[in-house]
Amino acid sequence: MKKKVTFADVAAYTGFSKTTISRYFNDPDSLTLENQEKIQTALKELGYQENKLAKILANGKSEFIGIIVPNLYLNFYAEMLELLLTTYEQCGYKFLVFPGSEKEDVERKYIHELLAYKIEGLIVLSHTIPSDELASYNVPIVAIERECDNICGVTTDNFKGGEMAARQLLACECDHYLHVNVHFPKSSPAYGRIVGFEQTIQQAGKQPVIYQEDLGNSVHEIRIQLKQLFERIETQFPAEEKKGIFFANDTYANIFLNLIFQKYGLLPDTYKLIGFDNSTASAEAILPITTIAQQKEEMVHEAMQLLIRQMEGRKKRRPEPRFAPVQVEVEPLLIKRETTSLE
Repeated sequence: MKKKVTFADVAAYTGFSKTTISRYFNDPDSLTLENQEKIQTALKELGYQENKLAKILANGKSEFIGIIVPNLYLNFYAEMLELLLTTYEQCGYKFLVFPGSEKEDVERKYIHELLAYKIEGLIVLSHTIPSDELASYNVPIVAIERECDNICGVTTDNFKGGEMAARQLLACECDHYLHVNVHFPKSSPAYGRIVGFEQTIQQAGKQPVIYQEDLGNSVHEIRIQLKQLFERIETQFPAEEKKGIFFANDTYANIFLNLIFQKYGLLPDTYKLIGFDNSTASAEAILPITTIAQQKEEMVHEAMQLLIRQMEGRKKRRPEPRFAPVQVEVEPLLIKRETTSLE
């Protein structure tokens, strides 16, 4: 069996003391870059395998980041989670993930569990706990696409996204302009989708119809609620008149499109549909769905940069003071597909 390489072996190989080798692992900034490189070379040549658990116990730094997502049945959150997890190769941080289920007591329990694991940072996509409470946990934190007045955050320009959706439906010369969403506070960034859509339609001299519904907490529940909404729309508006519908996300748009196909066997010209997110639900639908793209890769990059800046600041021998929350807003993109065809 191959002998386990110890700090003493590395010290003997490099000529440094065991204390210096320990400092390399626990406080590398205290060594010169030249000495760090010498030790790094020795570790590679000796075949040293780091004991991660011992390192955590020694310096309290776990290299773990916690993630709270509201759910995984909406494609956007599943895809954002996948992108966050793939940053390990570049950033070196590992992740502990909890689905919040939109319940405050459950999410608080999960956050305390994560803090017990000595996470170095926290990423929150769930909307449940307000940012002032999240800030009180005294851990580096970044919010993604949610209210973030008191913490660093990354959002899409939701107002512009709603505006883009409205303009695309106006170009289709619809008779009626509808928006389907759920109930949430005006402090949520997603509220901008409603405002941007509503104002743009009104400026065109039309009156939008906003449906804010309780759409459920699973794909099955969402389908039931959207089926009822589809039947209401079919009754409320004349069959021969064109309905332009902007959905809060691609999952809703895809389910609604399936309901139309089940009734008509195709997408009639009397329906024009737009989703939001540019998730796989829009690209792989029975008929590819026009969508407002959230630039997810850029959002994840910005979120990780904000979080790493906070975490690295705490690791310095003289920790940096906590800086004021930084807000990054990412531009949306209009992805035109078959559901808003002008033909």
